[in-house]
Amino acid sequence: MTRYDIDGGIPTLAAALSEHLNADELKVLATLTHTRGPTRKAALVEHICQYLEGDRLRTVWQGLDDLQKAAVAEVVHSPGTAFPAERFRAKYGRLPDFGAVSRGSRDRLPSALRFFFYAIEHGGGVMPDDLKNRLTAFVAPPVAVTVTSLEELPAAYDRPFERWNARTKQQEHGTEPVPLTVRETERSAQRELLSMLRLVDAGKVAVSDTTRRASSATIAAITAVLEGGDYYPFVPPTHKWHDENAGPMRAFAWPLLIQAGGLAQRSGSRLTLTRAGRKALAEPAAETLKTLWERWTDTSVFDELSRIECVKGQTGKGRRGLTVAASRRDAIAETLAECPVHRWVAADELLRFVRASGRDFAVSRNPWHLYVGELQYGSLGYDNAAGLLEERYLLCLLFEYAATLGLVDVAYIPPAGARHDYDHLWGTDDLPFFSRYDGLRFFRVTPLGAYCLGAADEYTPAPVEVKPVLRVLPNLEIAAIGADLEPGDRLALDAYAVRGADLVWQLEAGKLLAAIEAGRSVDEIREFLSDRSGAPLPDTVSRLLADVAERSARVHDRGLARLIECQDPALAALIATDTRTRTHCLRAGERHLVVPASSDAAFRRALRAVGFLLASGGATVSKGRRARAAGEPTQPGPEA
Repeated sequence: MTRYDIDGGIPTLAAALSEHLNADELKVLATLTHTRGPTRKAALVEHICQYLEGDRLRTVWQGLDDLQKAAVAEVVHSPGTAFPAERFRAKYGRLPDFGAVSRGSRDRLPSALRFFFYAIEHGGGVMPDDLKNRLTAFVAPPVAVTVTSLEELPAAYDRPFERWNARTKQQEHGTEPVPLTVRETERSAQRELLSMLRLVDAGKVAVSDTTRRASSATIAAITAVLEGGDYYPFVPPTHKWHDENAGPMRAFAWPLLIQAGGLAQRSGSRLTLTRAGRKALAEPAAETLKTLWERWTDTSVFDELSRIECVKGQTGKGRRGLTVAASRRDAIAETLAECPVHRWVAADELLRFVRASGRDFAVSRNPWHLYVGELQYGSLGYDNAAGLLEERYLLCLLFEYAATLGLVDVAYIPPAGARHDYDHLWGTDDLPFFSRYDGLRFFRVTPLGAYCLGAADEYTPAPVEVKPVLRVLPNLEIAAIGADLEPGDRLALDAYAVRGADLVWQLEAGKLLAAIEAGRSVDEIREFLSDRSGAPLPDTVSRLLADVAERSARVHDRGLARLIECQDPALAALIATDTRTRTHCLRAGERHLVVPASSDAAFRRALRAVGFLLASGGATVSKGRRARAAGEPTQPGPEA
């Protein structure tokens, strides 16, 4: 039986009946006409086509149940003619009843929906073009997809469990309440950004030259400046083979984010601030965070999938099938932009919303080369296990990157035992969790997140009470007030002043000059002290800053230069005054000349024109050449 290429659609109802159903299947479908039908295939096709002519098509459509009508509407009001089975399931919770037309399916009768879709075996069916055109006249558009959200979170999350009861010798199933930890990120992300930039400026962020990941010591230093530390504090494991610690998340993400955003670059083994990074120290943090998110969604320097560490093969054959990470981030970001602000959404609900919105993404085009444990048995190509990758990838992007930048607040539980959707996979028996992000249960888009995602045109920070945290004294001491001094402020003070007693710093000209030499400005230092103290600076401090600013501008760096030594003062004077060479060099003492690096090539050419050569360090100028340069008569050589 010749079949049309359904990728290009099916042109007519008659073609669908004749090319995609055999005679027996047509006979079963014809029973829905409630009239005695013919037995030959061609006659059956004509019989069904006549049945659906005119207003009968509308009558048949009206006889469908609500879910079946929704299936018709989704295709009628879509660009194509194929039924989107997975998107429909995500949007409505289940698939419509198609019934069966095969005589082998005696327990299932065909439903009237079979009149509208054909080639069901190809993943959901295709609606004939002519049928779609007729249905457009009376089938209303489908309901818009919506996301379910909550105003308030429950006090605890009911975590399912399955464990062996040694007393009853039975496997127990049930749920147990686990308190939710809520982390509000909008304000803390803005403060942590400043702390992170200060840490880089202090030269305390070391990264790998190949992976760009921060070292263990750097992770610890970053964790120390994060507000409240990272999501999960380290707990010494009770057994070395069963570690339930999730490890760093925000501390891991920050170095990658600022590198991808162009705020820092590697210099040797450590990060240094770029011009944009130094500028960000004095700009509103919201704009910088927006830029970081936009740059991160486009970056190719890192794939979040690598953080799902139990999935092997990512650097081997499985790497060839991985999709572009930027396309995955775009699908999630576009869906996040449609989530309501100030309302909690379940993490699982977001994945459903992504699929129902038609923005479904795939992590891998060929998951057979990604595996857990061993490739032969633990391949993620089995049992549609690749869906776990999409879910964990979404959790990673939300928990480790969007929340770090303040786009979403998060509510979470410990990852161990938080999810059981991977229990059926081979090789996962000993895993405490499939990913460190398994504990994320809810998120809430912040006003900053709406701005960064493009859902809001502007961002107005919530008003906060500004409290002075520093006292700048006339004796050039800076004292912290209370314990509210943020880690970023401490790092800044360490760069500007000399630390003395606990929470006391001393301003010194030498330290200030070193800070300016490192790239800071006096205006930046003055603004920092004024903002943190909430009062005008003492005259002694203002005079010190003005004096340092004046001193720092009196000596200028004009670039690198070459120091040249001449054999005697006369030769140095000759080269320094000759019209061909004097524009490219400066006199430096009796026998030395200085040539700027930018004039090096021109000086060499001019020197050759004068009759000399810039020799290496061990070469000497001939005695006769020196004499001629000094204007002295030379001794005649011996006669031949």
